[in-house]
Amino acid sequence: MHAMELGGNAPFLVLADADLGQTVAGAMVAKMRNGGEACTAANRFYVHASIAGEFGRRLASAMGALTVGPGLDAGVEVGPLVNEPARKKVGELVAGIVDASARILTGGTPPDRAGYFYLPTVLAEVPPDAPILAQEIFGPVAPVVSFDHVNDAIRMANDTEGGLVAHVYTGDLAPGLRVSEALEAGMVGLNRPVVSDPAAPFGCVKQPDLGREGGHDGLLEFTESKYIAVDW
Repeated sequence: MHAMELGGNAPFLVLADADLGQTVAGAMVAKMRNGGEACTAANRFYVHASIAGEFGRRLASAMGALTVGPGLDAGVEVGPLVNEPARKKVGELVAGIVDASARILTGGTPPDRAGYFYLPTVLAEVPPDAPILAQEIFGPVAPVVSFDHVNDAIRMANDTEGGLVAHVYTGDLAPGLRVSEALEAGMVGLNRPVVSDPAAPFGCVKQPDLGREGGHDGLLEFTESKYIAVDW
């Protein structure tokens, strides 16, 4: 079985009853895998309005505490982006959303040092139609959008051409599974920041990917089945 995987725009949904300690810890893993330069990295954070402020503050505290620098230096947790165009793209996306009224909770600039570095960044009060949400950031930036109704969160999460990975955090398994089933993604992590599993298929249900690899579906012809990984 052959597969093409060309990118992702993974949503991270936080329902009103989610445990914020567990959720922020999961968000850090989902967002900062390889410094955010991963197709499976969380790209857009949709958080219920009742907890969006506290989620943003906690995530900003965790992101702002990360040590940025060359990967061979002791204690470094976030290395550089792959090249200067990648850093420029991230900077332009952040500048564009700040101009559109979003607030920087931490980061928002390159550090004052040589190299293709960008500070881990959390953006609050991001408008749901912001351009930064329409493309893969591929860097250490977490835009947070608040929602009042879960159907709005599902709609916004599905409003993308990519359908590789999604994440849902909640304190109740039943609505968590309903939301997971409604998301247009080939893999969903329910209260789980990592969905890759050698026993499960890796693939998406929309563009820009094609095919499945691994697991039962990877041995068969292409299907649009969904894999939901649950930590409970």
